[in-house]
Amino acid sequence: MSIAFKAMQFAREAHKNQVRKYTGNPYVDHLAEVAGIVAALGWPHEETHPSTMVAVAWLHDCIEDQGVSSAHLRSEFGEIVAAGVVMLSDLEFGNRAERKAASRARLAAAPAWVQTIKCADLISNTSSIVKHDPKFAVTYLEEKRLLLDVLTRADPRLVEIASAQAGVQS
Repeated sequence: MSIAFKAMQFAREAHKNQVRKYTGNPYVDHLAEVAGIVAALGWPHEETHPSTMVAVAWLHDCIEDQGVSSAHLRSEFGEIVAAGVVMLSDLEFGNRAERKAASRARLAAAPAWVQTIKCADLISNTSSIVKHDPKFAVTYLEEKRLLLDVLTRADPRLVEIASAQAGVQS
């Protein structure tokens, strides 16, 4: 069984009772969209295999949303997958501005393949937030513009899409 398929099965089970905030759709739909965006890229980052990237895309919210431990991910999927999920997990403390600044610093230091998965996550989340919560979208889009400024190693094709959604002027 491929690591990506195993990650999909794990994520579907871990998130089985979670729904999307605005739509009530199964949360796994978001994970599938992020994984699909990542899979569509092919093999843009030589430092990791595409199936590893897709696995991390499936698992990217399981620590912060479902309390899955990094040790458990390490035992199930290995160090690279666990490390990728940890780098994508918002576990910072403080007020919103402090948490977002710490998250930007964490992601700025992340390797290109992790930044690419984050861009896929932004693409998946942005349209839903803009459509269903226009008031919060003002704050969200500004935070995304600041985040995109530090995702300098992400796949440029995804950066372009995410930037257009966030209203970044080229």
